[in-house]
Amino acid sequence: MSTSWSEKIAALQDKREYQTLNWEGSFDEYLDLVRGNPRVTRTAYQRVYDMILSHGKTEYIDNKKRLVRYHFFSDEKNGGRDAVFGLDVPLMKLVNVFKAAAHGYGAEKRVILLHGPVGSSKSTIARVLKRGIENYSRTDDGAVYTYSWNFPEKLTLADGSVLSGQIKSPLNDEPLKLIPRDAREQLFAELAPPAAGFSIPDVGELNPHCRLIFKLLLQHYHGDLTRLLGHVRVHRLVFSEKDRVGIGTFQPKDEKNQDSTELTGDINYRRIAEYGSDSDPRAFNFDGEFCVANRGVIEFVEMLKLDVAFLYDLLGATQEHKIKPKKFPQTDIDEVIIGHTNEPEFKKLESNEFMEALRDRTIKIDIPYITKLSEEIKIYEKEFNEKRIRGKRIAPHTLEMAAMWAVLTRLEDPRKHNLSLIQKLKLYNGKRLPNFTEDNIKELRKESLREGLDGISPRYIQDKISNALVSDKSESSINPFMVLNELETGLKQHSLIASEELRKKYREQLNVVKQEYEDIVKNEVQRAISSDEESIVKLFGNYIDNVKAYTQKEKIKNKYTGLYDEPDERLMRAIEEKIDISDSMKDDFRLSIILSLVGTLGSKAGGREAFSWRSDERLRKGLELKLFEDQKDSIKLKTLVSSVVDNETQEKIDVVKGRLIKDFGYDDESATDVLNFVASIFARGDAKE
Repeated sequence: MSTSWSEKIAALQDKREYQTLNWEGSFDEYLDLVRGNPRVTRTAYQRVYDMILSHGKTEYIDNKKRLVRYHFFSDEKNGGRDAVFGLDVPLMKLVNVFKAAAHGYGAEKRVILLHGPVGSSKSTIARVLKRGIENYSRTDDGAVYTYSWNFPEKLTLADGSVLSGQIKSPLNDEPLKLIPRDAREQLFAELAPPAAGFSIPDVGELNPHCRLIFKLLLQHYHGDLTRLLGHVRVHRLVFSEKDRVGIGTFQPKDEKNQDSTELTGDINYRRIAEYGSDSDPRAFNFDGEFCVANRGVIEFVEMLKLDVAFLYDLLGATQEHKIKPKKFPQTDIDEVIIGHTNEPEFKKLESNEFMEALRDRTIKIDIPYITKLSEEIKIYEKEFNEKRIRGKRIAPHTLEMAAMWAVLTRLEDPRKHNLSLIQKLKLYNGKRLPNFTEDNIKELRKESLREGLDGISPRYIQDKISNALVSDKSESSINPFMVLNELETGLKQHSLIASEELRKKYREQLNVVKQEYEDIVKNEVQRAISSDEESIVKLFGNYIDNVKAYTQKEKIKNKYTGLYDEPDERLMRAIEEKIDISDSMKDDFRLSIILSLVGTLGSKAGGREAFSWRSDERLRKGLELKLFEDQKDSIKLKTLVSSVVDNETQEKIDVVKGRLIKDFGYDDESATDVLNFVASIFARGDAKE
């Protein structure tokens, strides 16, 4: 008999996990659980901080500055869909706020406000935190508990009201709130002795609904707490934004259709007839965003666009950890309050003297655009990969060039150094330039006050890459020029560019990127042409023999004539000039090569590789360029732009194309395109000459 689909689906269910997440027990069983692990009583800030640390971290040094990368923000459990790249410094500041709040140093009484330009990952960070705490609440380490009142049989109270069934705590309160305050100190000390390494925090008071039930039951049982607590059932609390449990999200709407009850809850008018008064907490729906987010996280979208009435509620929730529902006393809450806003809205807050109280209770964390090229590239590689673009190919350097332009628009012109903007970009990306140290890079960052707060958003880049992918011109693939052209065309209608002067600046930076791409592909074609291992090893050996003779003031034996000649200065300079070694610097360069050679040979027994043509980066480049110069005419690269290519040339071109595919990641189509492009460059060069 075949297995039904329902049975197959049921077999995939983890029943043990379901039972764990739906644990239920008595109040005494919960106290035993707390005795074994007092950390289940953590505050929301403590839980969020522990959640971030649970994913691990990596410490590293960047330009003499110790940085920490928190793996939580790579969003690995969600396949990296909302991974945050290139923002380690702002995220360190954010985690430090959580750390201070977890220790009760005052940050827990503040609103965390993420501030930055559009598209800088503010919403993504909030989303990762919300989804992270959801997932964490499903783990053993992140377990959270709340309670319900349980009445299997109807219980008629002195006031005539009837309690029946299960009545959940409307704010998902901590069960320890049921312990009278005057008994807490002694009991908490027993539940979490000093050896536990954790002190149970102040859990606050019961919400109005549960406070009334507690009071009525205490009267009914004539003060017998044992019988009262017998009606309490403690159960596992699993956060879920979709189910509005432990996660809240609030965003501004039309002022006419919104009031502050959306945050704190509202009266249930149908129940007034049952309970006789609109001030009876049983006739109130505690379903505002502050209520549903209790014990977890609440996000305020575009927070500073909120009406003043909402901001007053926010002040109390922040500073006092209390909310004021209509017609009820202040009610304790425990949640992380995080908002985000853009710069114009924040400037309005700064200029509004009536908002001084909010400013004083806000911790602002700048979330700028990325200014490191390699991190910006990761954003587009995540969005545009083989799985997502459905068979279309993206030529090498396409995403890199788009990212390069995006970063250029965000950088400030260097003030004190004789440095171009593209050189500054390369320094930030880890490239070392002559006469620039790590201290210089630190100085460049310090003098740039608004770097990353202006410029082009990643969303604009993504939109234009998408346009290029669906364009009629890109049947099977796209290349850098297609994307750069889309970026330039879109500048005409870009709504966030305030002036024609800025538009002109961005176009000039596009030209810089095009020139950079030209240099990159010329270099790759040159390396592909000159990557004949046998020829380059032979040229390297010849150069080293001549440099040895030159530095030791000796002659070198001519292998053809058998005579001893002076070192071949012409050969040595032909290589050195390719890498900008001036005549006055040649002796120092040659000596450094010999010292590296001697040092490598001397330590060969220690396991170091022998000195080869790849050992010195500058020498490698000089050898490749010299070999390219020697071979380019034999390959007749310029004839690619003509329609007729002889068989011998075609064979050599196919070899070069094969190297581009193997060594640089091209496919046949993009390799042909780049060879034609580089050929046209050389053709233009000859025409100028």
